Amino acid sequence: MKHRTKENVFTKPINLYYMLIGSTLALSILGVIMVFSASSIYSLDAKGSTYAIVIRQILFLLVSIPMAWVLSRLPLASWRLIARFSAVTSVLLLILVQVIGKSVNGNHNWISLGFVDVQPSEIAKFLMILWAGFILSKRENSGTVQANVITLIAPIFALCILLILIGNDLGTACVFAFILAGLLWVSGVRLGIFAGLISFGFAGIAALIVTAPYRMQRFAVLLNPFAEEQYKNSGWQPAHSLLGLASGGFFGVGLGASRQKWGNLAEAHTDFIFSVIGEELGLFGTLATLALLTVLLFSIFRIALRAKDTMVRYVSSGIGCWLAIQVILNIGSTLSVLPVVGVTLPFVSYGGSALVATYMGIGFVIGAARRDPEIFESLRKSEHRWLR
Repeated sequence: MKHRTKENVFTKPINLYYMLIGSTLALSILGVIMVFSASSIYSLDAKGSTYAIVIRQILFLLVSIPMAWVLSRLPLASWRLIARFSAVTSVLLLILVQVIGKSVNGNHNWISLGFVDVQPSEIAKFLMILWAGFILSKRENSGTVQANVITLIAPIFALCILLILIGNDLGTACVFAFILAGLLWVSGVRLGIFAGLISFGFAGIAALIVTAPYRMQRFAVLLNPFAEEQYKNSGWQPAHSLLGLASGGFFGVGLGASRQKWGNLAEAHTDFIFSVIGEELGLFGTLATLALLTVLLFSIFRIALRAKDTMVRYVSSGIGCWLAIQVILNIGSTLSVLPVVGVTLPFVSYGGSALVATYMGIGFVIGAARRDPEIFESLRKSEHRWLR
């Protein structure tokens, strides 16, 4: 008798769609709540209202969700057309930043539109993944799989990374570098070559750290941010991040009751929001956040593996790599196991450009899920019309 595999939440294709939608919305709601809590003191001092920053986050979310819905319905032909010009668009955006941009916290990666500042490098992350997926798909579909993958996509990524480094933003440059590494891995680059490229990349990052005294100081405090000679300088942020996490206990000090956000922890609503979650919601809150991020990444990579179209597979995998490296860099900085690089936590940290760009990626992956025959058939039969 034929053995039948027991179906569970992880084996049903439709559940990947529900996990993707559910984790995205849950993280977005958590983000709004925690941005309000973490930013209230700073917002009152800088903007004159405790609600100023969270209102902006809500407005960006109200723009992002319908945009993702529209993008999820976009046909593949339209995505391919956009992808053809994505690399050029990304490079032009990054050049524009250097020409008319402004510096924030030492990073020259913002453009002021008057009513709001935007960060073009966030949009460029998605556009470069889209372009690379298109190029790798063309290579595979044409049968020229022996073509050098590195020469196909690495030079444009290297140009983008150079432009970002000119703006002094090592964190974003690292994200681009790891996206490239993820795409090369997915494309099947030989292990020896891949290891060599990774080694070269880490050597480059090390050189950038060693040649910049302030970066070297950030790296040095990893061993002990509470050291007397470091605490009031480069150790201040990681030290108070750890203090916030350590004081939360299992269930936290209570929503809104963080002590570190009262001026001790800079960027509490952006780079260090995970620390505020740990302080106010405790170990339970941090584990719940990690669980939601894990479900999100799992669903993205599983949808990518199921994709029949090669471009969809590459782009979805690239989006998964993008979000995964940002989670690692952000939480690693918060835990003081990685230097502070100024990278946001997807969907949770404050940031309009980051939120819009991330929802663009999620819109693409939702579209990828809807193109899966089994998922589409299940959605067609679903009673919940809004999920279709």
